[in-house]
Amino acid sequence: MRNRIQFFILFAAVAFLLAGCAAKIYGTVELVDQQMKPIEGESPQGTVVHMINTTASLDKASISALADEKGEFESEKDALTPGKYRVEASRIGYQTETKTVEMKGSTRKKFAFRLKKIDEGQRKSIQSLSSDADKIINPGEVNIQPPGM
Repeated sequence: MRNRIQFFILFAAVAFLLAGCAAKIYGTVELVDQQMKPIEGESPQGTVVHMINTTASLDKASISALADEKGEFESEKDALTPGKYRVEASRIGYQTETKTVEMKGSTRKKFAFRLKKIDEGQRKSIQSLSSDADKIINPGEVNIQPPGM
């Protein structure tokens, strides 16, 4: 009888701890040059990290976070729902980096993004482009459909 009570208390404690662990995407962003060396004097603060749930309804599909002065970011508490996520770090003047992850109820996933600086000669100006297709800066691969489809 005593063993059953101890087992029940242990089971309840584990269940309580797991219930408090929400899904989380977090990590760091580093800005690098063409040789993949860190750029001195350039802060990653303000780099946008989009977390797009490709399997969720539209109202729960997209979450964003900003990197701080150390380059660290994390999703808001209880903002992520289970599903497949496309995580994308982007900053003007740098190549966007994209990764994917499958998130479950209490999954915690850490990412390390290294955004490579785009050479001035390779940048495109939206004004100088001729067609609408050329003006799409970062075409997505996400096919978000309304609920019920």
